[in-house]
Amino acid sequence: MSGFSRTVNIKVKEKTTTAATDLHNKAEWTSKVLSPHQEAEKPRKPEFATSSGLPLEPVYTAEDSANNSTARIGYPGVYPFTRGVTPSMYRSQFWVMGMYAGYGSAEEANERYRVLLDRGQTGFSIALDLPTQCGYDADDPLAAGEVGVTGTHIGSLADMEVLFGGIPLEKVRQIRTTANSIGPIIAAMYIAAFEKQGVSIQNTRMFLQNDVLKEYIARGTQIFPPEAALKFSSDLIEYCGRNLKSWTPLAMSGYHIRDSGSTAAQELAFTFANGLAYVEEVLRRGLKIDDFAPQLWTFLGGGIDFLEEVAKYRAARRIWAKLMKDRGAQNPESMKLKIFAYTLGGNLVAQQPLNNIARVAIETLAAVLGGVQTIATSAYDEAFAIPTEEAATIALRTQQIVANEAGVTGTVDALGGSYAIEALTDALEREVFRYLETIEKQGGAVRCIENGYYHRELGEAAYRYQRQIETNDRVLVGMNAYQSEKETPIPVFKPNPEMERRQVEKVKAVRARRDTAAVTKRLSELATAAGAKDNLMPVLVECVKAYATLGEICTTLRGVWGVYQPSQVI
Repeated sequence: MSGFSRTVNIKVKEKTTTAATDLHNKAEWTSKVLSPHQEAEKPRKPEFATSSGLPLEPVYTAEDSANNSTARIGYPGVYPFTRGVTPSMYRSQFWVMGMYAGYGSAEEANERYRVLLDRGQTGFSIALDLPTQCGYDADDPLAAGEVGVTGTHIGSLADMEVLFGGIPLEKVRQIRTTANSIGPIIAAMYIAAFEKQGVSIQNTRMFLQNDVLKEYIARGTQIFPPEAALKFSSDLIEYCGRNLKSWTPLAMSGYHIRDSGSTAAQELAFTFANGLAYVEEVLRRGLKIDDFAPQLWTFLGGGIDFLEEVAKYRAARRIWAKLMKDRGAQNPESMKLKIFAYTLGGNLVAQQPLNNIARVAIETLAAVLGGVQTIATSAYDEAFAIPTEEAATIALRTQQIVANEAGVTGTVDALGGSYAIEALTDALEREVFRYLETIEKQGGAVRCIENGYYHRELGEAAYRYQRQIETNDRVLVGMNAYQSEKETPIPVFKPNPEMERRQVEKVKAVRARRDTAAVTKRLSELATAAGAKDNLMPVLVECVKAYATLGEICTTLRGVWGVYQPSQVI
């Protein structure tokens, strides 16, 4: 470097230092430094905000967050758990790595689970096909063409026995399922299958989504009217609170709300409002909050807006801790929100699908730095179909690379204290509580389903999101920017067309070999208990053991409770 260059550099450095020492607060920096710069150079975007619309400051300082001190944001493992639910987090154990999978028949799904477990997966999520989720047997005319298409078909205890065959259930850290409207029925099948296989049920760790309320607003597999459905899901929560402490009987689900186009604040607010509806229903049954709240989880979407997503997970823990404390929780475990994050399928783009690997890696990193307990990563081909084995393996490897190579698991809440992260955490918390107050004023979650409030809010948010894509205000690489002239086709999973026929034969064979009189008796007992508003879990287990089919059980309950008829929302 020449002497002239050294002199110039020194002078520039001195000038910058002098300017910096003249600034005493953010307002002075804005007026003296930022404003002249903006006048000289047109900003890249006229308005900067997160994907949910939260405004982004050009720079954050301690002035932007009320929670910038250690006393305010706290420590990991300590109320309000903003920084994590345990003191050591990933220093002691990585999050559960569980992929979402389900292929046509129970036999095919069982084979895939065993392969993924052999490759280092520590849990798995059972994808169910639409007929199963909506309570129809494979031979029902309404199921035609859908059996095994989006997941595994489970029609009776016979299928569940095959699904878990040869899997060391007591060693798997977490087994999840998408059952919502049918959550208690699937739980009854688990119980019966474990008893038959001689598995110690108290040593299993089943994770049942069982959040039917979000079906009415974001997913659409609801069966019964909301009040009856709320009661049905709460039966399982109460049953596990009294009998199965190792099970998760509810995962309040924001994933599908977010994938329907919600903002991050709406995702948390609507999820927690639904969660409070279950909590209050179970409290009315005589349990105390500490009897069952430690078993509850939430299931959130893992978005790609990195800073907002990290802040979202942190805000979620703080909000839930306060909500539980307000309802009388004394046990710290009742106030710890355990989070299952699934990288958002709606963020995946069909064009240039290999780019989705990068998207999923970013979403995974945000979830890890946000301190979640379980992660499922989307496969790059999910914009087309259920993942192929290769794509599912890459998705799993993405988690393993973040865990073992990225250097982000050695310290807890590494971004805690960041001016930007703390300000966004505060902003999300305020917005969520604003929504919760609005929902409470309208009578709670069920009333907001019935009066269309949820639908209107989600519709408006989804419309804004879509317009941003159409106007290129939101860039999706490969779709509305940086397109390729020629797309390279990728292999896509296709269900076996013979699977549906075989599944129809299986359910008919089950009916032929079972004790028909015993099934009729059990279904009659179920109808009586449903009419009396009893907890249905004990009688459901007996129905399942008699090999009553899923469709028969749901038909019986439809006869008592009726079927949901949505009101038109404008």
